[in-house]
Amino acid sequence: MRYIYLLAVLVCLGLTACSTTTVYIVRHAEKVSEADTADLTPAGYARAAALADRLGSASIDSIFTTPYRRTRQTAQPLAKRLGISLTDYPAKPIDAIVNRVARISGKQVLVVGHSNTILEIAKGLGAQPTMTRIESGDFDNLFRVDLKRGLFGKSVSFSQTTYGALTTP
Repeated sequence: MRYIYLLAVLVCLGLTACSTTTVYIVRHAEKVSEADTADLTPAGYARAAALADRLGSASIDSIFTTPYRRTRQTAQPLAKRLGISLTDYPAKPIDAIVNRVARISGKQVLVVGHSNTILEIAKGLGAQPTMTRIESGDFDNLFRVDLKRGLFGKSVSFSQTTYGALTTP
């Protein structure tokens, strides 16, 4: 009887140690200019709405944006739909958001960044994107990083897709 109790305790501990955190990573949508205070273009607002449609049923628990207007405007339609607040993170260093997200367990997270940060965030989480660069006119990438933690370690899976309407620069 003692062994059955011990086995039950170990199974319970093992189940609580197992979790999957899914991190969606996107670049902000199309912007008016390169200024830090730039708003989204009409195409950018349409893309932000498309992101809300795409991830609206993904059970997102947290949304992280840099403090720039364009990242916040990209995430706002989804945040409004889900009734959750945006959480700022510094655009640099990348380790700040990577470490924060890596500590989250068993949740669904959206991170909105920039062309020069989203691949690095994915890599920092252990993913291996095939892309080496995000081009200036490239706003439609949707990366998904699954961080699976189990009794015998951690594994990372990565997928890449696109979202929103195709736009011309």
